[in-house]
Order: sequence, then structure tokens, then C-alpha cells
Amino acid sequence: MNSGKLILTGASGNLGQLTLKALLKRVPGNRIIVTTRTPDKLKDLVQQGVDVRFADFDDVNSLESAFKGGSRLLLISTDRIGDRIKAHKNAVNAAKKAGVKHILYTSLPQAEISPSVVAPDHYATEVAIKESGLTYTFLRNNLYMDNLLMSLKSAVAMGTLYGSAGAGKIAYVSRADCAEAAAGALAEEIYENKIIDITGSEAVSYEDLVKLLSEVLGKTIRYQDLSDSEFAGALIKSGLPEAWAQVFMTFDASARKGSLQSVTTAVKDFAHKEPVLLRQFLSENRAALLN
Repeated sequence: MNSGKLILTGASGNLGQLTLKALLKRVPGNRIIVTTRTPDKLKDLVQQGVDVRFADFDDVNSLESAFKGGSRLLLISTDRIGDRIKAHKNAVNAAKKAGVKHILYTSLPQAEISPSVVAPDHYATEVAIKESGLTYTFLRNNLYMDNLLMSLKSAVAMGTLYGSAGAGKIAYVSRADCAEAAAGALAEEIYENKIIDITGSEAVSYEDLVKLLSEVLGKTIRYQDLSDSEFAGALIKSGLPEAWAQVFMTFDASARKGSLQSVTTAVKDFAHKEPVLLRQFLSENRAALLN
């Protein structure tokens, strides 16, 4: 393992906070640089030796100084879907100017061909990183189990889960496992110029999911398959903004086309632990799903 400093962007976000927590188990705080638009939220980290710096991907002048002194950078994708390619490219260019040698990026499975509306942003960022000439690791995170809670609570209340994935399967992974894997990948100087899917240990269809859910809750939940347009319309009718309805509808389209079914051992390889099982996740959140 190299003694160079490790940079974590988006450190005050959901994945960023979990990744930092996992990283601090692996390396001393004085080897870590974290960047955020809200440094005050992370000021307590200074006591652990972490170097907290301001960085805004839209403020090019802030980036090069924020990345200075680091050798490996984990670029956590921002949540501005459809409007983040320029910001990501700003970060990549600044990292190269600052002397960063390796970039890790949180992406999406099959980003180059996925029908998901978030895929073009991810693939364009991957291309920009490759074109920078820096070595890279693309961590293509599958869909988070955590994001199931909202849709499954509605399904429990109605007795039906709606979607448009058909028999397509998804290798759900917990956000915490993605964070543990990212921390491991950032801390270890391996997997240069690799594209790695970060997944759970099993791929399940919606029929599999509602069967598991019914067993955990002791209540029968069924799955109703819709067309893409019907599903998007139902999401909008439920109060979801149209942009997010398109996100979830195209995730289902991705599952239907097989883009999310790959299962890997990446969590075990990077985090040295077995990934959380979907049954375990549902059991741990049983009370929340029933309320």
C-alpha cells in the first residue's frame, strides 16, 4: 500500500459519509483529504487528522487547490442527473493538473449501453477519465437496496408492487456495501484500468422480491407488471416528479434488458466481507416497511 494521500469527493453526501467512515478503518486520518461544498459540516473530522477542503465542481478555481497533494481520488458522482457531465469533467481536469495519478469513479452497470436515463452522464464521465491519461477504476454500483424502502412501503400499503421490469433481475446492493468496497478500492493500489460491477450476492426479479417481502412481513404482496409508459404515469400520479419517474422507469427497462443482473464478488474482494443479503435487509427494515 502506498503512503500517498487519498482524496474523497462529496464527503458530506450519503455515500461519501459512509465511505469516509469505512476509509478511516483502513488508513490514518492524516492520509485522507475530503472535499465538500459545506466544510463546516465536517469540521469535527479535523480532530482525526483528516484534511477537510472546500470544493465545488462548478467552481473550477476551487478544484485544483482542493486536490493538491493527493495521489488517488474517488470521484463520487453528483446527483444532478442530466446536468453533471461538465462538472465531472471539471473535476477530472483539475485532478490531472493537481498531480493526481489515479481516479476511481462511481458509475452504473453497462453504462455504455444501458437504457437508463442516468447512463449517458456516467459513460461520458468514464470517457473523460480515460481520455485524461490517468489510470482509473470504475466502480459500477448496482441499484441500492436502500432505495427500495420508499416503493416497498407503498407496495405493502396497497398489497401490490408495480413496475415494468418484466422478469428482469437486479443484483441489489446496500449503499453501505458500496461504501466499504469504494474505501477498499481507494486504499489499495490494485485494479488499475479496470471496470468492476459492485453488486449484491444474488440477482432477483420483482416476483422474487415480493415473495421475499411476503415471507418477511407475513403478508401477501403481489407484483403487477406494466408497460414503461403506464409505470411512469403511475409514478407521476403518486406525486413523483416527472424527471424522477423517468429515472425509476428506465431502471426497470434496464433490468428488463439484462443490464442489472450481473453478480460479482467485488464487495468481498474490496471490503473483505460478504454483501448484505436482500432478505437480511428486508428483515432489518421490517418495522419501517409496516409503518
